[in-house]
Amino acid sequence: MWIVGDITVQRVDEVLLPPETGPWLLPGATADVVNRHDWLRPDFADGDVLRLASHSFAVTAGGLRILVDTGIGNGKQRANPAWHDLRTGYLDRLTAAGFAPESVDLVVLTHLHTDHVGWNTRLVDGEWVPTFPRARYLTSRAERDFWSGYDMDEPRRQMFRDSVEPVADAGLLDLVDVPGGGVEVAPGVRLVPTPGHTPGHVAVRLTSGNSSAVISGDCVHHPVQLAHPGITSCVDIDPALAESTRRSLLASLADSGTLLLGTHFPPPTGGRVVTANGGLKFLPA
Repeated sequence: MWIVGDITVQRVDEVLLPPETGPWLLPGATADVVNRHDWLRPDFADGDVLRLASHSFAVTAGGLRILVDTGIGNGKQRANPAWHDLRTGYLDRLTAAGFAPESVDLVVLTHLHTDHVGWNTRLVDGEWVPTFPRARYLTSRAERDFWSGYDMDEPRRQMFRDSVEPVADAGLLDLVDVPGGGVEVAPGVRLVPTPGHTPGHVAVRLTSGNSSAVISGDCVHHPVQLAHPGITSCVDIDPALAESTRRSLLASLADSGTLLLGTHFPPPTGGRVVTANGGLKFLPA
């Protein structure tokens, strides 16, 4: 658990991603690049292989229970073998953290990718129904509008059918206009535009008193990108914009004391961005 003033944040684990995820997702993070940075080991790399994870952040702010991203989900038919038909204890861990599905007030989706929306729904009597029936599900209007006009392949259409459309059909999906300065969606919880990975991608800034934290979403996939912000993801919609956004975000965090919580960073997951040897590195908190 992390404490940000009066806000608390817990990581709710879904699954560690397999070793082949790193070379596929971040092809620029070669063995040579990873081996230059001893600080990545042992937490963020096994030897020269990146470690990545899927999890949610469970946030308590202003008396509200807020879930940021919902992972891959159980029993979903997925093209990626690592995500296909999972059977994890995610909901049990979420409930043990004090976030029983019926108690969640808000679900914030940083973007509409398969590994961030999966637990939006669960299978009940052969139908995909919202997992969090009392919650409002928030995503940026720009994100929803982009995918509405996108020529999707069948696996992505399937993801929308089982993990996004049931929420919209239930009247629980709220589209949020996110201006350049961001928008507050709960006390101390602000959506900040971080486009590039997807056009409507947002990070989540938490602020309480003199303390602050940023949940990265996929603006930053792995701590190696602090040292090498030019490393882009193979699934970035606009790699050049993703790099520019990442550089701006990391520069704003450097030596600021703000906690960075990486949406795919394996444990210990949270830390500070600090300057080191003319660049940046991640100092676990």
